[in-house]
Amino acid sequence: MTGSLILARPAEPFSEAKARLATAVEDAREEILGLSHRIHENPEVAFEEHQASGWVAEVLARHGYTVEHPAGRLATAIRATLKGGRGGSTPRIGVLAEYDALPGLGHGCGHNTMAASGVGAAIALAAIADELPGEIVFFGTPAEERGSGKQFMIEDGLFEGIDAALMFHPCDRNHVESHPLASEDVEVVFHGLQAHAAADPWKGRNALDAMILLFSSVGLWRQQLHPDNRVHGIIQEGGTAANIIPDRTKAWFMLRSPDVAEYERMKARFREMAAAAATATGTTVEVVFSGGAMSMKQNTGLEARWIANAAAYGIEDQGSDPFSGSTDMANVSWVCPTIHPDLAIADEGTPGHSILFRDAAATPRADETTLLAATLVAQTAYELFADPALVESAWLEFREKDG
Repeated sequence: MTGSLILARPAEPFSEAKARLATAVEDAREEILGLSHRIHENPEVAFEEHQASGWVAEVLARHGYTVEHPAGRLATAIRATLKGGRGGSTPRIGVLAEYDALPGLGHGCGHNTMAASGVGAAIALAAIADELPGEIVFFGTPAEERGSGKQFMIEDGLFEGIDAALMFHPCDRNHVESHPLASEDVEVVFHGLQAHAAADPWKGRNALDAMILLFSSVGLWRQQLHPDNRVHGIIQEGGTAANIIPDRTKAWFMLRSPDVAEYERMKARFREMAAAAATATGTTVEVVFSGGAMSMKQNTGLEARWIANAAAYGIEDQGSDPFSGSTDMANVSWVCPTIHPDLAIADEGTPGHSILFRDAAATPRADETTLLAATLVAQTAYELFADPALVESAWLEFREKDG
């Protein structure tokens, strides 16, 4: 995508209000892209996004939003609201943004574009807020990469009363349907006993041996896992010196599965393997699960509206993503009707969580995609404000899938 795609005339009939939303995004181009670039240049990891959340909150306040920052228990969470000029308390449409980076990599998942596009959508909706019923609710959500910040916000009651939640994600493809895997972070700590590694190693109990046994067990376990299940990890602490028997080692694992029941079996098996490694080495082990992300509850009605709006700009939906990771946006999908569509910022085949994707997130192509995403989120939200039947049908599908 090059040039000013946002102002291009769509290929199909386009409402006057939607056209004004697109114009509002284009008018705020410098503000939106400036935010994206600042966040990209100043990456902050999970729960530490103090600069990014502050910048986001400042822009929202300038555009008339009442801003809670922090919101709930998380210092870097935001909840900002703007009431529509037509009155009433419904619908409440949520526009979401993420802004955490990956440790040691920066914005290798492109969250800078997500923050900026969410803010851009909020700016556009503010421009026509006098014509809307209900309330626009913006959520700045920390810690998607580790810790599942949205789940904290759900537990804090920040999503109560929300009728739909919308957020774009950068990708190497254009599609709306995805099937993220249920996932949790796992911290594993083995405790042993120090000893001199040459003089009297038999007096020690080697915590590194225990960790290596666990990694070996996981490697062998993969043969018996379903093809769409995942387990992966890194050693964060392996000892302090080669001539000291390590008395403490620490690792960070992640377990994932598309099936919640299968995932629970994986958790139980992982605990057994960690305990077995401790028994074999005479050490003790602590296994702590945290930051759970769920599988996604799809909402085909909302997905269809996104696809139609994207098609007006010549964006063809490429079908379900076959390479799913995990996201706490899936947790939101079990609270209210939700979509999490992807738009390409890089050529197909560019791996996520990589230097290539990180660099792509600050290119002119990513900028144009950010503006387009802001427009499509705003236009899809507008449809929900303008047509109560769309909200009703989205909730009907949501409740049917509970059964």
